[in-house]
Amino acid sequence: MNLNLLKLRIVELLEKYNKITTVAEILDLKQPTVTFHMKNMERDFGVKLFDTRMGKIILTDAGYALHHYAIKIGALASEAQRAVIEFDALRKGHLQIGASYVPATYLLPVMIHRFSNEYPGIHISLSVKPAPVIREMLEKHQIDLGIISTEPFISAELQTEAICEDDLVLILSPDHVLAAQPEPTADQIASSPFILHGMESSTRRFAEKWLESNRLRLPFSLELDSLEAIKQAVMLGKYVSFVSRMSVEDEVQRGLLQMRKIPDNEAKRYVYMVTNRNRHPSALLRKFTAHLSQCLNPEQQ
Repeated sequence: MNLNLLKLRIVELLEKYNKITTVAEILDLKQPTVTFHMKNMERDFGVKLFDTRMGKIILTDAGYALHHYAIKIGALASEAQRAVIEFDALRKGHLQIGASYVPATYLLPVMIHRFSNEYPGIHISLSVKPAPVIREMLEKHQIDLGIISTEPFISAELQTEAICEDDLVLILSPDHVLAAQPEPTADQIASSPFILHGMESSTRRFAEKWLESNRLRLPFSLELDSLEAIKQAVMLGKYVSFVSRMSVEDEVQRGLLQMRKIPDNEAKRYVYMVTNRNRHPSALLRKFTAHLSQCLNPEQQ
């Protein structure tokens, strides 16, 4: 079976664009050449991979099974090429980082700035997504490194290293009725108008588990995807919410918000540096992770 990277790329692009003409243009091939490779794949596998519906190319179930591996193999091929090119020196290269909102906003900007000053030829791209999405991107080899704030977890495919603590706190306005309480109870918190994070957020999952463990339900809640929007809404005085401590330290120091410990909270939360166990750690990746550790723990260097 002659299954090469070009054929797998054709499968990947057909699933995305559903047009032979578009795939041919992207790959700088003639349309008959794309069709030839499609027929060869179906002949070699002995199963139909493509259907034509209303002028569009649609993958069959067997085609989608192949597409799953086409994405992985294509990502690994790109990774292999980059790893070899970047291996001997750090004069040039591309580092793809995925991070959840808190470390992306409050940890990485300074660290990336310092690294870029030292290695100006390195291009760094940062994708900001919820922690579960970053984990999925790592598993699919779509990024080199993940920096996520989440509870401890175990994964067969991912290698994790806790780089700092990131506990959750209750935040409220100085004008909120609970501001007079040094240690609000779980009942008091749940009875206040509460802002939940978006469904994909690990903080949202924590809040739901906390409510369940305390046998509480929220009589009134608001859902916001943006941490900055949550903080602004809480400042208005009506709502409370759970957020990362490091995300509100500035507002607390300026007297715009107050924070309290979350009662009955035994959950630990950290910022993790995460990589794929099956991914070769390039010289660039090793250098950046060492830089990250040095920035966070300068006394250990």
